[in-house]
Amino acid sequence: MKNIPIVSKNTSTVAAFKTACEKSGGDFIPIILKDHGEIISYFNYELPEIKILDFGDGDTAAEKVMQVIHADPWLLFGGIIAIVQDHKQKVTMEKQRDPNILLVLRRPDFEANTDRILRILTQNKQFLFNRGMQQQMNTNETGSFVSDNDPMDILFYCNLITSYIYNTNRINDEGRSAIQGALMELLLNAVEHGNCKISYEEKTEWLSAGKNMLDLISQKCSDPEAQKKKVYISYDISNIRTRISVRDDGDGFDWRKRLEGEFQAGLHGMGIKLAESFVTSVTYNEKGTEVSFEIPNQQNSTNTVPVIMQEQEILSFKHKQIVCRENETSNDLYYIRSGKYAVYVQRKLVSVLTTNDIFIGEMSFLLNDRRAATIMAIGAGTLVKIPKIEFIGLIRQHPHYGIFLSRLLAQRLALQSYKTVHIQDELNSIKQTLETMQSQGS
Repeated sequence: MKNIPIVSKNTSTVAAFKTACEKSGGDFIPIILKDHGEIISYFNYELPEIKILDFGDGDTAAEKVMQVIHADPWLLFGGIIAIVQDHKQKVTMEKQRDPNILLVLRRPDFEANTDRILRILTQNKQFLFNRGMQQQMNTNETGSFVSDNDPMDILFYCNLITSYIYNTNRINDEGRSAIQGALMELLLNAVEHGNCKISYEEKTEWLSAGKNMLDLISQKCSDPEAQKKKVYISYDISNIRTRISVRDDGDGFDWRKRLEGEFQAGLHGMGIKLAESFVTSVTYNEKGTEVSFEIPNQQNSTNTVPVIMQEQEILSFKHKQIVCRENETSNDLYYIRSGKYAVYVQRKLVSVLTTNDIFIGEMSFLLNDRRAATIMAIGAGTLVKIPKIEFIGLIRQHPHYGIFLSRLLAQRLALQSYKTVHIQDELNSIKQTLETMQSQGS
């Protein structure tokens, strides 16, 4: 069960959202927010992963909320579903390419598709509401989505994946544009030419008549056979690259012929070439029903510094420079802005910390104890040094940060528990293997 806040004063929009939440069977609870102070307080303390903001209700609450989010993206990043009043406002907002916005919908479209939106959220709760755990485990993040042929679904999934990779520091602005462009082209190809069987000639004739492709897709999807077909999106995100695959239920096509063709401007027919121009390693299966592409992840990325820490001292470290030593009495907290840091306990390497780990020294900081390990920089890096007394003062001024940091520590404990169980399983497996070998030898 998840609370989803909606910032809107439009009665029909709020009513549609409430009704959809009731139909979700308790998966989602609507939180109706109107007053600016109430909105900011809720966002700061509850830190909702999904937010619905109404930019078309004649009030300025949504714009003010966006200003707060942009002022402190480290704390308040997440997915936003934006409601607008008309097509002009929709185009304007989409041109802003805000990394937090997953979907921009006109009011009638939002109210008509609220059930569908919540269904998508329900199907992908693990991805939306448990983000970043695998990244901290240094394991590949893998998963998949199944989409209908509705262009709204396609756009949502495209923005969802792109925003996640961007907000977890895997890609920069250029990489975000590349993945978004390539993925959208390939998803639309899967719907139009794969599942809906729209031929090149049919699309040309339709567009030449000045008609909207969405209407043709809708017309094709009225066929029960087309309705059964899905688009399958899978992702595999490692530390060094992101790989995304798109598969449809169509008959396939001669992709070699399309790849060998020249890039020519026209009404359409440029999707594959455009995708190739955005990303690397575009490959197809033999039948032409599945396409994959890769993009390298940025390395040694720099973390966004939280607002409350921006006035603190930034320390630069060289390769093999010591941050702190085991058993020393310092209890400053360090925010990892960039770089990698080796953790040694009794001169043995036990871990390597990166920007994904966020902090160094939280145990001695919280317990007022001696340092439990020696920390040494691996290559160049920067840390934000936060003395304990100053941090306490900052938390008094911004108490919602205390709640967020508590969540981070809880996540770290959960991660440590996972690692402990994993190690215990490996030890049990080794023990069982040795016992089997001994019994066979006797």
